Amino acid sequence: MKLYILNGPNLNFLGIREPAHYGSVTYAQLLEMIASHCRERNIEAVCRQSNHEGDLVDWIQEAYKEGADGIVINPGAYTHTSIALLDAVKSVMLPTVEVHISKVEEREDFRQVSYIRTACVATITGHGVKGYLEAIDLLLERGAGKV
Repeated sequence: MKLYILNGPNLNFLGIREPAHYGSVTYAQLLEMIASHCRERNIEAVCRQSNHEGDLVDWIQEAYKEGADGIVINPGAYTHTSIALLDAVKSVMLPTVEVHISKVEEREDFRQVSYIRTACVATITGHGVKGYLEAIDLLLERGAGKV
C-alpha cells in the first residue's frame, strides 16, 4: 500500500507555532512517527509539506499518477479557503482523510468551514499528531483505493 501524507502551510513550524494548539512535537518528529508507523504496517509513505497551494494540488495529482492508494491531508489554513484542493481531491477519486492537530470545531468561527471535507472519507480533529496515525490506519482498514 502506498499513501501520500500531505501537509499545508505552517506545518513545517510544528513545535514552534502556537504549542498550546499544536503541541511540542516538531515536524521532523512527526515525519519519523509516520515513517515508523508505516514501516510496521508495510505501507510506503510519501510525505510532503508546502506553504503553497499549487504544490499541494500538484502532489494530489501526483498521488493519482503514481498509483497511490490514498491520501492523508492536513491542508492547514487552506482547509478554509481552497476550492482548488477540493477539486483536486474530487478529480483523483482517491480515498482521502482530512486531519487537523487541533480541535478546529472549538476554535475561531472562520475555522468552522472546511471546503475539502466533502471530498474526504473521514475527518480527524483534535487528536494531536496521533491523528495522522489514526488516518493511516483508517485507510489501511478500508483497504484504501476503494472510494
